[in-house]
Amino acid sequence: MKTRNLASQNPLRSADFSRLAVSRPPEPAQIDRLAEQINALGAQVGLPSIAVSADIGSPAPMAGADGRPLAETVFHWIDPEIQYWKDPAFALRAPFVHAARTCAEPFYFNGERLASWRSIQALEEINNGADFPTFGVHAAIVAPIHLPGGTIGAVVWASDRDIPDLSARFDQHAADMFCLAQRFVASYADQTGRGDSKPAIRLTPREIQCLKHAAAGCSDIEISRAIDVSVPTVRFHLTNAARKIGASGRSQTVHYATRMGYIGNACTLQAKRA
Repeated sequence: MKTRNLASQNPLRSADFSRLAVSRPPEPAQIDRLAEQINALGAQVGLPSIAVSADIGSPAPMAGADGRPLAETVFHWIDPEIQYWKDPAFALRAPFVHAARTCAEPFYFNGERLASWRSIQALEEINNGADFPTFGVHAAIVAPIHLPGGTIGAVVWASDRDIPDLSARFDQHAADMFCLAQRFVASYADQTGRGDSKPAIRLTPREIQCLKHAAAGCSDIEISRAIDVSVPTVRFHLTNAARKIGASGRSQTVHYATRMGYIGNACTLQAKRA
């Protein structure tokens, strides 16, 4: 099946990005409109069954302006008997949700394997593991949305039919689908107060330096020797960083700082190997 170029029909055209920078909480009606756009895009791509979550770690369903779950009013799933938004344990069984925890870019399922634009180890490990339930899905494109603060949402477009050219459709439309899903989940997080609304935290270079050494498993004495300052000075910087971040204790401070992007993976990986 030859797919059409949907750029002219895409609900999130490049010109729309000028409106995304406006700093104001989205209205409930806007969430409904975005949900309808997600529905329409799924129908155009040939993946009409849709599942959404603003936070895969929470059982609370995404609701529309009327307070009812969008899964009951706008979206529909392949099997009406599977009411994932009412089943808190569903996220623990669903392979797409599991993949969304470790993959921060769009991926697809062709009935046999999970794949993306490039080879992703996290997806390959799921593919090579035990057989996983597909819940009637024969084809799907998934947009995992990783928000500041650690919240992960997701939009799944799916079909109960095989789509031989799914890889080509993914290459053509996944970027647009991902952008729309990002706007949808982020807007919902802002509207419901689930987003990380704290002002940007600025750490000093010295505080970051101390935290990186702490993340690598260094003691206060080792940090003081590494950066040539006194031990009380090291503790002063670590305490200041914890206060700014709103953390309690060394481990939580390092964890929050890592989540904010102040500490690279190299530091945390080094600590794990030690």
